[in-house]
Amino acid sequence: MSEKSKHLRRPPWLKVRAFGGDEYQKIRKRLRGLTLRTVCEDANCPNRGECFNSGTATFLLMGPICSRNCRFCNIGGGRPGEVDPREPENVAAMAAELQLSHVVITSVTRDDLPDQGAGQFRDTVKEVRLRLPQATIEILTPDFNGREDLIDLALESQPTVFNHNVETVPRLYSQVRPQADFQRSCRVLTYAADKYTNIRIKSGIMVGLGEETDELIDLFGSLFRAGIEILTIGQYLAPSRKHHPVVKYYTPEEFVDLQQAAESKGIPVVVSGPLVRSSYRAGTLMH
Repeated sequence: MSEKSKHLRRPPWLKVRAFGGDEYQKIRKRLRGLTLRTVCEDANCPNRGECFNSGTATFLLMGPICSRNCRFCNIGGGRPGEVDPREPENVAAMAAELQLSHVVITSVTRDDLPDQGAGQFRDTVKEVRLRLPQATIEILTPDFNGREDLIDLALESQPTVFNHNVETVPRLYSQVRPQADFQRSCRVLTYAADKYTNIRIKSGIMVGLGEETDELIDLFGSLFRAGIEILTIGQYLAPSRKHHPVVKYYTPEEFVDLQQAAESKGIPVVVSGPLVRSSYRAGTLMH
């Protein structure tokens, strides 16, 4: 990777407003009081100010330390701590307090646990349903190392959407997420799509990591064959200079081209843009 690629200047269309506002601070304080985390903050999402001020958040289970250490992610790797048994109830309480119509629940990867965290997803969905029976619920899970019994455990609570991100093209896995496997992730999506036909299947990718256009086209075909109904495409933003560098900033026009390319492969719903993230405005896709 050239030195130039490590220090690309962020273009103007990727600038976001400073965070602040009463609602933003109120939600942050309440989350701390319930010992809850959000991927919005831990992953340093550029949209967190907008989402917090609109009264939404993506809950991060079993954090803040991940058992893997992907080079694109701001969440730190290491030895994770104990799982809080009160977390499902606390997430449900916060979701009810915010009166969310669409609740997004994700987690760090927990390869260290016997059930790899699948049971915590199940329990959290159940608790949210008790508090907010009319809400739609989306879970964004790790790959569970491809174990079908754990996918079943997470999905037995019947979330509205099952989301598992493939993140990038197969060639870049060894550089970007060496503990994951593209084909394994596709098998996870295919298994969920084939068995849980009443649950919407979703995935997401980042661009700007060094992928080629033909690789993206092939990826879109693979995801369509895996059975996904919703795909998000966003710009990769390096959390720090220690992370994988940004190789390219795509223009808004190029994101339109990517959306059209993915749709041409048969994917029904494609959301593509510089600041699009897997959970960004996820509730709007339910209508």
